[in-house]
Amino acid sequence: MTPPAPLPPAPLPPAAARWFRRQHRVESPRLRLVCFPHAGGSPAAYRTWHRHLPGDVEVLAVCYPGRQDRIGDPFPAGAAELAEEVTAALAPLRDVPVALFGHSMGALLAYEVALRLAADPGAPPPVRLFVSGAPAPHLVDHSALRSATDEDLLALVDALGSDSTDALRIPALRELLMPGIRADFRLLAHYRATTTTTDFPVVACTGDDDPVCTVEAARAWSTTTVSAFELNVFPGGHFYLEPLEAELLGRITGHLRSDLRFRTTLRPGVPQSASHSAPRPVPQPAAQSAQTH
Repeated sequence: MTPPAPLPPAPLPPAAARWFRRQHRVESPRLRLVCFPHAGGSPAAYRTWHRHLPGDVEVLAVCYPGRQDRIGDPFPAGAAELAEEVTAALAPLRDVPVALFGHSMGALLAYEVALRLAADPGAPPPVRLFVSGAPAPHLVDHSALRSATDEDLLALVDALGSDSTDALRIPALRELLMPGIRADFRLLAHYRATTTTTDFPVVACTGDDDPVCTVEAARAWSTTTVSAFELNVFPGGHFYLEPLEAELLGRITGHLRSDLRFRTTLRPGVPQSASHSAPRPVPQPAAQSAQTH
């Protein structure tokens, strides 16, 4: 007998549907992992992530203006404006704990959104921030990009080695995608970090051969938090996470399971026996890990 086809994702609240995409339906999520794409990227970067995460974790991929069905939407003036809009869109989805992941430019945006979520007295702060392929915010200076031509930007994107850049070799697709790429690199060129110390855990990840984010630049994220910090170094370049998706998500799963267990033990009226399901084995990635504090 043929098993029934999986149900499509339930509709997101209208305020959130413009900004977030889901590939997999989760009936009763215990946690939402909000994922921010790299510069020039789209929610498609996270389309298979749900396969490697616990079944009670819902993945939401941020859809920036100018991507997918938002191709005609105006671009925000800067990172602060974009972070404010994403934070507002998350408001109806904070009925369960939220963690954030961002890669490259997405790491800086995830950080800015996490700060805004933590500043909201009406909801708990993020349980954890995962940042990937990006130096700590106070080290970021992309002002040289302000004078970059389209050819410069395409050469930079191509040099970083993402599988998704193949589409840029097709002239019609390149013309369609260039406005979003320009907007993202303009955002990076004018980015200035919010100088606030967080009090939620931060996990930084990078490739050991990443020309954009060295190991020491990733380690510098430790200065952004007074809570726990961990550095994970994976083999590979800037887009190490594409071939090592399962390994990265194995490490993320370990953290999220720990965070969920901690949150559940603090929830009043829930028996311990009902709140602690046995975790499945977590695969150990081919990465070095350094716990700094």
